[in-house]
Amino acid sequence: AVTNPIYVCGLARSGSTLLLELLADHADVATHRYIDFPPVYTPYFWHLVRRMIPRSSADAVERTHRDGMMVTAESPEAMEEVLWISFFPGQHDPTSSGILDGETNQPGFEKFYSDHIRKMLHVREKTRYAAKGNYNIARIGYLQKLFPDARFVVPIRNPVTHIASMHKQQALFCRGESSNPKMLKHMRRVGHFEFGLDRRPINVGNDDVLREIEELWTNGDEIRGWARYWAYVYGYVADFLEKSQAAKNAVMLLKYEDLCESSGDTINALLDHCLLTDDERLSDEYAKRIHYPEYYKVTFTPEEIAVIGEETKSVAARFGY
Repeated sequence: AVTNPIYVCGLARSGSTLLLELLADHADVATHRYIDFPPVYTPYFWHLVRRMIPRSSADAVERTHRDGMMVTAESPEAMEEVLWISFFPGQHDPTSSGILDGETNQPGFEKFYSDHIRKMLHVREKTRYAAKGNYNIARIGYLQKLFPDARFVVPIRNPVTHIASMHKQQALFCRGESSNPKMLKHMRRVGHFEFGLDRRPINVGNDDVLREIEELWTNGDEIRGWARYWAYVYGYVADFLEKSQAAKNAVMLLKYEDLCESSGDTINALLDHCLLTDDERLSDEYAKRIHYPEYYKVTFTPEEIAVIGEETKSVAARFGY
């Protein structure tokens, strides 16, 4: 049975990968892994094939983001987007809304997806499914229709440090994809459009604002573009939660700063919200590992910080920033 599936969703660079890694380390949780691509569609068949292939003993390497997170083929990763694109091919077209809500009806996807999760639970021998998918921020209503008992975790971060991280990643991915076209092709195949030469913002319903964001980026005003995008997406989240009590009850807004400064208590609150059994090992182990980034510093000018404040102040205040 698919019981209380867990979805981590929000803007990239908010701590979502760390949260997925933590959840995947729980004894009850199954997630997708790097090695599941490209045969994402066939978890049962791929499981049978892998039983005949010697397991790799390769050492962990730093992931493409160069953010200090070390990964292997067995590390948890966001691979679900491939499935969504197959059934909803327009999801990454910025000119149309990416919102999927309780009125959305796609019987083919709904059967396939439910069966897919069951297969994942079966081959992993787990009882709970968890997925990270930034684009699911616009699909909470639809996912609640499919799984009324689903739990959601929406990480959020102070806009100044969050935008600094996103700005850094954009430059990194653009350099990488410019020098290695295969990287851009891979990012498109796996449905990751957050950064790089084919950056596509999530359309959460306001086409005019989205066009403004894209124009700012096109004209080289990266900081204001990222700030307006931050306010656009998290403003949508705040409005959505105000309108839906069911969503408000199912969603945990998790501040990145709380995760870094009060790691143990925040991890315990996360496990409680996700209806996972307490795990002192997880809490102790990750509390020792989690800290603010040390591999870069915010280098915005006072003028750029003022721009971020101007664009995000009203939305940030709704989340206590």
